[in-house]
Amino acid sequence: MVENKEFQASAMQGFQEELPSLLTAVQSKVDGFDTIPIPRPENATSIGLEIKDIESQINVIDIPSPDSPVQVIKSHHAHSLSISMPSSPSGLYIEQDQGDLISQRSIANGTNGQPNLPINFKVVSFEQPKQGIFHSQPMPLRNAHDKATPDQQRMLRSSRLRDKRYDSFKTWSGKLERQISNLRGKSQETEEIIAAEAPEPEPLPPVDRYFDALAGPELETLRESEQLILPEDKKWPFLLRFPISSFGMCLGVSSQAILWKNIASSPSTSFLHVTSEINIILWCISLVLMSIVSLIYFLKIILYFEAVRREYYHPIRVNFFFAPWIACLFLALGVPPSVAVNLHGALWYVLMTPILCLELKIYGQWMSGGQRRLSKVANPSNHLSIVGNFVGALLGASMGLKEGPIFFFAIGLAHYSVLFVTLYQRLPTNETLPKELHPVFFLFVAAPSVACMAWAKITGEFGYGSRISYFIALFLYVSLAVRINFFRGFRFSLAWWAYTFPMTGASIATIRYASEVDNPFTQSLSVALSGISTITVTGLLLSTVIHAFVLHDLFPNDISIAITERRTKSNNNYAHARTASSDAKDIETCLSKQDTEEALNKMFVK
Repeated sequence: MVENKEFQASAMQGFQEELPSLLTAVQSKVDGFDTIPIPRPENATSIGLEIKDIESQINVIDIPSPDSPVQVIKSHHAHSLSISMPSSPSGLYIEQDQGDLISQRSIANGTNGQPNLPINFKVVSFEQPKQGIFHSQPMPLRNAHDKATPDQQRMLRSSRLRDKRYDSFKTWSGKLERQISNLRGKSQETEEIIAAEAPEPEPLPPVDRYFDALAGPELETLRESEQLILPEDKKWPFLLRFPISSFGMCLGVSSQAILWKNIASSPSTSFLHVTSEINIILWCISLVLMSIVSLIYFLKIILYFEAVRREYYHPIRVNFFFAPWIACLFLALGVPPSVAVNLHGALWYVLMTPILCLELKIYGQWMSGGQRRLSKVANPSNHLSIVGNFVGALLGASMGLKEGPIFFFAIGLAHYSVLFVTLYQRLPTNETLPKELHPVFFLFVAAPSVACMAWAKITGEFGYGSRISYFIALFLYVSLAVRINFFRGFRFSLAWWAYTFPMTGASIATIRYASEVDNPFTQSLSVALSGISTITVTGLLLSTVIHAFVLHDLFPNDISIAITERRTKSNNNYAHARTASSDAKDIETCLSKQDTEEALNKMFVK
């Protein structure tokens, strides 16, 4: 104790020497600052032995002398008690009357004006203050997580670490996934917590948003001013990247089965001595490929129905929804005689019903106008909605039906005439196809090629109507084949499969024409076209396998299904500027045309 007193005295002397003179004259008393009012309790009671213990602690405290700097500075402070209070209302509390009695006792002992040092009291009370009212609060999620079992905690952690940016495209916002997880034994509480954290599904963008957010004739390129609702720097799940246009592979391979069936059975190609085994092999390959592609897209419908819905409302992509049903018609036409000779007529009605429903929707939009009018959405891929009529008419006539095939043939002929003129005219509002989409120009050949065979099957002869349609298809085929630039300068994609079944259709029509006009030229032409189509399909099939399983770049992110419902505010100024610039260009073009016309009129007048 003596050593402590000597140490304190030496500290006081050092403090007095180092203290600046300005601090000794500072007024340190500030009303209401660093003071705790001590109310007088209503019923003051004696403390007893506990106060004596506190008095003994107070007597032990060493108080500096009045001349020390600490005393000079602290002399103006009001009497206060520094008490450590618990952070929770359920803690222990110090009686206010004890503090009051101790303060009075210190004043009576002559300690008034001495520094008020913090005192740690040992006397406590377990009585709660009456004025404290605390309301119940909802339990936070982390408490439920803490009380969960280890398996539930593991499931919660895995659900939170999982990337949830794709959940808005899942069917019913993940409800199906939660139902499957319930069958695996997951608790209902855990699933409710995961469901509460799931994002809301993204609303479907209107049709005009596809034209505003996407560029290019196929509306598959995102504009610079737009943003996606899915990450752009990451590869999406496979089902989200698997487009409806993948059924183009089924069209190409199944049409080859029809080709080799005709080569084996046609009199004009009997000199080749081709057996029906090739037809059986190709038909089996087509059936397996159709089953795989259909299964994958069926899984996409189940798990990512929002992505399928966005494809269906896409102004251009909706045409590819004809492809699965046309591929089924090709499989029915190419069935080997050893498998089935005569197919039941009910199959034709089953396959043509969805085609008729799609045509009622699309043809009605072409005629009614609006954002989906034909002049706005005209594209070579629209031929898919026309080809289905002629293929259905061909299959129905092969089954012995009469009225149904004529009905669909008439619908296809009327709308093909309108589409052919619209695409040939290439209105100023239509953009030029890029090199990557040049193969879809061969869809011009598909409709007249199939139409000539369908009409020959309906009438029972390859007459003048069939020959007119065949010559149109042959001319379009040659006019595209001589354009070498259509076959170079672009990378491989699923659009290349557009080469296949139009070329195969032209080959089958040539074989049918050679049966009516039998000469060396028609036979050579049928063999040449058949060989070109077979080599093309084989090369594309190998390239597809390499890009899908070796290079892994066959299915890039499908940008067209991930656009936002409305334009973001940050891009509005850019959109207005772009619209203004495009309008200015149109005005300049019109003025230049008017100036040219006026100059020509003046020349003719002179």
